[in-house]
Amino acid sequence: MPPPATAKPQLSPPLLRSPHLLPPARHLAPRNRRLASSSTTVPPNVAVYAAEAAESTFSDHSAALRKLCVHGQLPQALWLLESSPEPPDEDAYVALFHLCEWRRAAEAGMRACEHADAVHPSFGLRLGNAMLSMLVRFGESWHAWRVFAKMPERDVFSWNIMIGGYGKAGFLEQALDLYHRMLWAGVRPDVYTFPCVLRSCGGIQDWRMGREVHAHVLRFGLGVEVDVLNALVTMYAKCRDVGAARKVFDGMALTDCISWNAMIAGHFENHECEAGLELFLDMLDDEVQPNLMTITSVTVASGLLADLDFAKEMHALAVKRGFASDVAFCNSLIQMYSSLGRMGEACTVFSRMDSRDAMSWTAMISGYEKNGFPDKALEVYALMEVNNVSPDDVTVASALAACASLGRLDVGIKLHEIAMSKGFIRYVVVANALLEMYAKSKHIDKAIEVFKYMPDKDVISWSSMIAGFSFNHKSFEALYYFRHMMVDVKPNSVTFIAALAACAATGSLKCGKEIHAHVLRRGIASEGYVPNAILDLYVKCGQTDYAWAQFSAHGEKDVVSWNIMLTGFVSHGHGDIALSFFSEMLEAGEHPDDVTFVALLCGCSRGGMVSQGWDVFHSMSEKYSIVPNLKHYACMVDLLSRVGRLTEAYDFIGRMPITPDAAVWGALLNGCRIHRHIELGELAAKFVLELEPNDAGYHVLLSDLYADAGRWAEVARVRKTMREKGLEQDYGCSWVEVKGDIHAFLTDDETHPQIKEINAVLHGIYERMKASGFDPFESHSLEDKEVSKDDVLCGHSERLAVAFGLINTTPGTSISVTKNQYTCHSCHGILRMISKIVRREITVRDTKEFHHFRDGSCSCGGSG
Repeated sequence: MPPPATAKPQLSPPLLRSPHLLPPARHLAPRNRRLASSSTTVPPNVAVYAAEAAESTFSDHSAALRKLCVHGQLPQALWLLESSPEPPDEDAYVALFHLCEWRRAAEAGMRACEHADAVHPSFGLRLGNAMLSMLVRFGESWHAWRVFAKMPERDVFSWNIMIGGYGKAGFLEQALDLYHRMLWAGVRPDVYTFPCVLRSCGGIQDWRMGREVHAHVLRFGLGVEVDVLNALVTMYAKCRDVGAARKVFDGMALTDCISWNAMIAGHFENHECEAGLELFLDMLDDEVQPNLMTITSVTVASGLLADLDFAKEMHALAVKRGFASDVAFCNSLIQMYSSLGRMGEACTVFSRMDSRDAMSWTAMISGYEKNGFPDKALEVYALMEVNNVSPDDVTVASALAACASLGRLDVGIKLHEIAMSKGFIRYVVVANALLEMYAKSKHIDKAIEVFKYMPDKDVISWSSMIAGFSFNHKSFEALYYFRHMMVDVKPNSVTFIAALAACAATGSLKCGKEIHAHVLRRGIASEGYVPNAILDLYVKCGQTDYAWAQFSAHGEKDVVSWNIMLTGFVSHGHGDIALSFFSEMLEAGEHPDDVTFVALLCGCSRGGMVSQGWDVFHSMSEKYSIVPNLKHYACMVDLLSRVGRLTEAYDFIGRMPITPDAAVWGALLNGCRIHRHIELGELAAKFVLELEPNDAGYHVLLSDLYADAGRWAEVARVRKTMREKGLEQDYGCSWVEVKGDIHAFLTDDETHPQIKEINAVLHGIYERMKASGFDPFESHSLEDKEVSKDDVLCGHSERLAVAFGLINTTPGTSISVTKNQYTCHSCHGILRMISKIVRREITVRDTKEFHHFRDGSCSCGGSG
């Protein structure tokens, strides 16, 4: 095993046994005591050699030990070593170390090593090299370092073993440091040195160091050695310089299969799949026989090219060459078919495998997850556990991604525990999957905890946190993390999309414009979903001119682009414009989807356009073959209910081919509230509260129904039920942007530094309203208590935001507020009056629509 990552040996001259240069020693005493106790019995056949060595000279004793090693009798040789009063000569030690290495007998080798270390203050070249070779083979880097430090003389073999050993153990920078020390020591590198050094350069993607080593290769006259040139090709490919790798490859006078494999894999690793496949065909034309590694690598790449015919040809070629039963090749087949979305074929390959390793199971789990079958992915993971196959880090990451899609927090927590126990949590891919799982499961606090303790954070880590905050309605936190990320990590398109969504949610227009500018400077304004994210920002911030400019500038519009614009028209109360825009969408050749019709039906509902709504609803299935879902039915019920056709809405629910959900009954309940139809409203409330008994919003809606009808006893009963169930309406929160900064106001917020001025402004406005005959505080009596209708409605946080805007902006400046709940009747009426009194345009975007208040009227047509 390599030394712990926290205790990498730092090499600094002179190379001495200095405790502060070495990682903590392993506690081997218990193991030694256990082995010593088991060696008290003389192993079989050792008596023969012991008798020969009895009363013999030192050399005869060493000869007996060498003879045991030659006959491969390791237990007997080890017993003789530890039971003899005198240590053997160097040749006997060397023979014993070679036998331990050949037998892969790590425990016996460590006992022999400790014996030699105890009796030799230093190690000769031959003995030291034998010990180094064995220790590196066993992965004992720390012990190898101790032996290396006790060698007064070292040759190129000594240095090669150490450089290669550190490289294989993952200590790549230390391996390169050793290479430099080797040069400083005046030791000339050979053909075995450079492949080890170049692998380390490629491992840390140190292109400059790789170029320097390339120069050393030429300087020492090894530029014609095939093994060295193969290592150079691999190094350049790992360092993302495919051109240099191809130049080395094309200049090789002699190539072997490894050379071709290195260059083909180099193209694939740098996303040049077509070039890699062309080189593979050249390899066949040159009659170079591909091996298993070639076939495996090309098979995976053919899946990435989405070329099913070529992929099947590769499958047939592998069968013809006898590779079809190899586990590694079958794993590549599963990956290939998964990349092509052919999970049926992948499952067939998996089921026919005689033996499977962890990668086989992982390929199936990852394939199902990436192809949209997260439930199947977790089923395969469960079977993997039943078969007692230990998962690796990729397995855990893939299963966590499936949990995120399904909201399976229970399985995700178990996977988190496995990741912790196996040490996978330090891998970025696993930590990122945990972030996404917790964020999508609405446990953002756990995601923060994982993020906080991640040793390394990449752009995916930051993007996952920003998107997670946005998903959990914590937009301010999302923007806070985005600003911190910009200091050290370069964001990608996914990051910008998440940050733009946070700006859109809070109405942060200035911040959104800044992000738009970053996107333009980076040249990714047309990449993926970025254009639609920018469009959504301007639509939700009420900037219709910017939105239209963005829509017009975006050349390749998809259905999402059209839907965003449609939703924008609807939210601004322009249902008629939305219908006209829909006609333009059809003329442009864009096919609508189910989201399109949700927007159109909402527009018809808010505009009271019943006949147009029916036409849209019927055209879904008749013209566009879209089966209406519950959202469409809820929109139709809302349309009929808003215009007072409550009985027709109730009959429509009864004719629905699918079982109505709470949203459908809730739409009818809201219509009954608007038109004060108590009896039908109570029936709708009965159904909706059976479906969602713990939803505070529907309880409040029923409370509003009774409050609008003046039935305050029923209001008190509903509020009492809410208290008994522990249901509290979410606190209202409003945001207003002033001079580029976003200010948030909660319900009954008394913490703002300017709260006294805000309250004074509101009090003055209320007095002017009363003077003009508008009473903002109507009260109703309930027996001997005064119950305000406002107490059962929203928290009025938008009033505080508007007042803050009035104080901190110049007269005539428009004020834009975003709210996380709908605007109540009381606030609606007050904001209408404020716009008239102060002669300002006020825009409030709530969860339902935009309200543009101007000169005492609102764009929604409501009177408050």
